Amino acid sequence: ATPSRRMEASEPKAGASNGVTKITEIQVGIDGLALATARSSAFSSLSTRDVYAALAKTPWGKPNRAKTWKDVNGKLPAIPIRVYGPPPTSGTRDSLGELIMTAGCDTNPGMAAVKKANEAKYKAICTGMREDGAFIEAGENDNLIVQKLAANQNTLGFFGYSFLEENGNKLKGVAINGVVPTYDSISSFKYPAARPLYVYVKNAHVGAIPSIKAFVAEFTKESAF
Repeated sequence: ATPSRRMEASEPKAGASNGVTKITEIQVGIDGLALATARSSAFSSLSTRDVYAALAKTPWGKPNRAKTWKDVNGKLPAIPIRVYGPPPTSGTRDSLGELIMTAGCDTNPGMAAVKKANEAKYKAICTGMREDGAFIEAGENDNLIVQKLAANQNTLGFFGYSFLEENGNKLKGVAINGVVPTYDSISSFKYPAARPLYVYVKNAHVGAIPSIKAFVAEFTKESAF
């Protein structure tokens, strides 16, 4: 398996209940969850706090009534909040929740006490996304997000960095906490939404299926990417 986030502690337990008792985790690369917009857009930089305050269903425990970016930060333009991103079924959505939303949520010192008292409540407050049209789930189709951003000035979207790199003639990266998504900023983990990529191998298959070893060897070769 090649998920777009690291396997959680509960998942190997679920696998064990289905007969998968041992797996090997191999880091095979680094990716960035890029925030992008049309090249003509007014946006150039946002903070994790800005993104969280704009997109959380209940920022810091209160209903989100922000209509424009200026509502969440007086230094930002009075442009309606409209951001495309991955659905809840996507590992990329987990990365958005962990690397961007939770980081923005934690800028409020009071959230530490909430986390200590009730972790489920903390997670709901920090990662629950708006459902009123400000955040738009585009399915697991990054090309669709690229098309939407290019066609609609001042909308933003989250997707894998490679799609930003491939569409640099239409889109530009938006800095997060002052760091623009680039190959260098992601590979050095300076960009806040940089993430390692893993491949998972079922150990029982390594000896039983001869091609598995060859596949893993090829997959992890530097030249493969």
